Amino acid sequence: MDVMVECCAGLDVHQASIVACILCGQAARPLRKHITTFPTTAAGLDRLAAWLSSHGVTHAGMEATGVYWMPLYAVLEAAGGIDLIVANAQHVKAVPGRKTDVKDAEWLARLVRHGLMRKSFVPPKPIRDLRDLTRYRRTLVETQASERRRLITLLEAVDIKLATVLSDVFGVTGRAILRALIAGGQTAADMAKLARGAARKKRPQLAEALAARIDAHHRRLLSIQLARVEAAEADIAAIDQEISPRLAPYDAEMALLCAIPGIEWVVAATVIAEIGTDMSAFPTPQQLAAWAGVCPGNNQSGGKSRNSSARKGNPHLKTTLCNAATSAARKQGSFFKAKYHALKARRGGGRATLAIAHKLLVCIHHILSHGTAYRDLGDTYHQSRNRDRTATNYVRKLKQLGFTVDIRQDEMANAL
Repeated sequence: MDVMVECCAGLDVHQASIVACILCGQAARPLRKHITTFPTTAAGLDRLAAWLSSHGVTHAGMEATGVYWMPLYAVLEAAGGIDLIVANAQHVKAVPGRKTDVKDAEWLARLVRHGLMRKSFVPPKPIRDLRDLTRYRRTLVETQASERRRLITLLEAVDIKLATVLSDVFGVTGRAILRALIAGGQTAADMAKLARGAARKKRPQLAEALAARIDAHHRRLLSIQLARVEAAEADIAAIDQEISPRLAPYDAEMALLCAIPGIEWVVAATVIAEIGTDMSAFPTPQQLAAWAGVCPGNNQSGGKSRNSSARKGNPHLKTTLCNAATSAARKQGSFFKAKYHALKARRGGGRATLAIAHKLLVCIHHILSHGTAYRDLGDTYHQSRNRDRTATNYVRKLKQLGFTVDIRQDEMANAL
């Protein structure tokens, strides 16, 4: 194999240690090999960076093992002078039967030397910082949702049917009633009078739903659960304040993304945090869709293609896009709604949602690549493109119902 890099390093990263192997030498000359182990402490990472620099290393490769590679990457990125390659561990498996840390480091170095290690996408530090915040925000939202479900379950366990009457137990009326339940000493009729807004019309139903006994044990448990819900809400608000200034440099991109149906600021922020705004790392929308996991995998053997499940991809971006696809499918008069229902009738809701998520990501790629504004094609786009097939389908359905159909084209149809 051709030698692509004359002086490179392979770094086998673990929780407490890093085994580094340097390979230097031109193709026609003897290969020089240096192997050393360093601790993963701050001082150890600094010594590793100095050691690589002293040997003139220009390229270094490592596996993306958990979060252990991140401190090393940050130190080497700050030191500069080395082209860093973070590879998917599944793509650089060593030959079985020779599994040691030293052999792993040497194998990584040889892959780098011959140009066989493919880079994973690692965004610049500002995007990585934003990514930390958006991912933690999602965790807090999930925690908040879990605590809300537990609280409603507790209410049902003591026969308080608040969720049956109120559409939002944690709205203004719901929270006032929850605090009254925790405090105790009020009758069901008194708590029903706490209803505000449209819920005032439901005071008789509220009085009936709250007519249950709740003891001190359940009031205490209810108090703890409501405090956890409100603590999660406060943490989410604090994270939003941290995210806001980091999104300021991307106001133009945020405005363009939020114009797409189903995408609001949280989705747009997550998209920017996961893929950035520079699409040079993903030359085509198809490559971005494959990386995100919103397209089917390939399963072909012997010239035959078999059904394949969707790729794993980036779970944070994939989940966000699928949620946005669900919202886009409800947008009246939009291309996504018409396409979703057309696909759902043939392939089912899950596949239709994933397909709409794919189309959303294709739109995002074009918008971030060219800075163009989103233009909705409308809910009649596919019908106008496939007019004859659509007419044939309608005629067939009418004939199945016992009608005699005679179709003729008019001027408006020709204009379509």
